[in-house]
Amino acid sequence: MPRTDPSSDRVLIGCCGFPVARARCYRELELVEVQQTFYEPPSPSVAARWRAEAPSGFTFTLKAWQLITHPPSSPTYRRLRSPLTGPADAYGRFRPSPEVMAAWERTLEVAVALEAPIVVFQCPPSFAPGPESLENLRAFFGRVERGGLTFVWEPRGAWPDPVVAALCRELDLVHGVDPLVARELAGGIAYFRLHGIGGYRYRYTEADLYRLRQRCREAAEAGRRPVHVLFNNLGMLDAAREFAALLGQPG
Repeated sequence: MPRTDPSSDRVLIGCCGFPVARARCYRELELVEVQQTFYEPPSPSVAARWRAEAPSGFTFTLKAWQLITHPPSSPTYRRLRSPLTGPADAYGRFRPSPEVMAAWERTLEVAVALEAPIVVFQCPPSFAPGPESLENLRAFFGRVERGGLTFVWEPRGAWPDPVVAALCRELDLVHGVDPLVARELAGGIAYFRLHGIGGYRYRYTEADLYRLRQRCREAAEAGRRPVHVLFNNLGMLDAAREFAALLGQPG
């Protein structure tokens, strides 16, 4: 599975999901974080087709299936096409259940087909620190087959910084953050997910992009290379192009 040179100073810029047709994304971006895998992963054959149609050097990353991270009470389950086959309390929150482990195996199959170097585990705000959450995280990340992948963990909610940093070091995780909101606490790479200041409909200003450039420089200087920048807001494609131009990188 190909990997980006970890010593690279280049910032990899892309979008969370395909904001326009895939063919256009392949022309105008160098990185896409696949979102479909969160709602329900496509078949490995579909993922392999996406990989084959993308140009050499194009990078896919992906979000882990919601059955791993989110409980069935999450509104995101409305987009789940296949009915759950086990009890509701067997899903989400990294529970050490056969159902969660099967969800990981399916996520891993798609990651392999996409030749993706990174899988993102974004947690709901309701996944709060506590004995059960800590036990589940240790059980899940201690058991799963990683296949050479880098794991990015984006906790949300009231997770104290020292706890996040310690868990990332213990479990070999990269701390995923919105760099205009928080500081990354751990990881050999930087993985920035920009959700819009105050919400998805936000459009980044020139001043915002200059701040982002500085945050990328700080991450690289701290040895977190390469830096990945994923826009996840209204107008994400425009933001990606504008940021690439600011860095002097081809769009």
